Amino acid sequence: MNASDLTGGNLVLVLLAAFLILVVFWGVRIVPQSEKYVVERFGRLRSVLGPGLNLIVPFLDRVAHKISILERQLPTASQDAITKDNVLVQVDTSVFYRITEPEKTVYRIRDVDAAIATTVAGIVRAEIGKMDLDEVQANRSQLILTIKESVEDAVDAWGIEVTRAEILDVNLDQQTRDAMLQQLNAERARRAQVTEAEGRKRSVELSADADLYAAEQAAKARRVTAEAEAYATEVVAKAIAEHGIEAAQYQVALKQVEALTAVGQGAGKQTIVVPAQALEAFGDAFKMLKGRG
Repeated sequence: MNASDLTGGNLVLVLLAAFLILVVFWGVRIVPQSEKYVVERFGRLRSVLGPGLNLIVPFLDRVAHKISILERQLPTASQDAITKDNVLVQVDTSVFYRITEPEKTVYRIRDVDAAIATTVAGIVRAEIGKMDLDEVQANRSQLILTIKESVEDAVDAWGIEVTRAEILDVNLDQQTRDAMLQQLNAERARRAQVTEAEGRKRSVELSADADLYAAEQAAKARRVTAEAEAYATEVVAKAIAEHGIEAAQYQVALKQVEALTAVGQGAGKQTIVVPAQALEAFGDAFKMLKGRG
């Protein structure tokens, strides 16, 4: 074996080694955890490689697309919409999504972000058109859920999962804002008037209750006085019935003496002029009181 033969054999070995290296290089694919690879054979879909070590047929198969499966956020989009009560609003939305089936995404849609943004805009306009402005403000969470579900149904054929949808803001034009402010001020004034009227009504009710209570108490007092007078009359009548006219005369004499005593105890010096008939009556009263004593 001459030197040329050895040189030719070494060249073959080198070529064979280089071919094996190329086979390994083209046939082994290590896919990162955050990606999926779409493999084609002669321009047609062959397979989708998941994260980890994968083998393909060298020179026949090729990795045509490397697709990230991380969650993505669309840029904040603003679109005009008209509510059910004909109010023009500007809605700022944001959508989060991830690609779950790359083979659908790469062969069915060219610009994923633009397609999703257009779909979201149409759904937002349609859903807001079913609601009054007050409902849009009060039921924002329900509106977000409805938009998310509608977008999911629309992009399902593209191998996309919508993870979250957000309505960042609902803006009104200045004319609508001024009208709403006027309405709010009018409502506040109406509530203040109602509160004031209710206060006056309550004051009148309390005053009437107080007058009624005072009348009831006065009526009770008159009734008690009448009952006391009736009882006294009854006692006197009973005494007259049992003891004759002397009992009545005794009561009259007692009252006369009490009256005279009260006059005599007054402040200063009093001169009391008493008719003769009264003196006789007082004398009779003193005799009766002395006799009773």
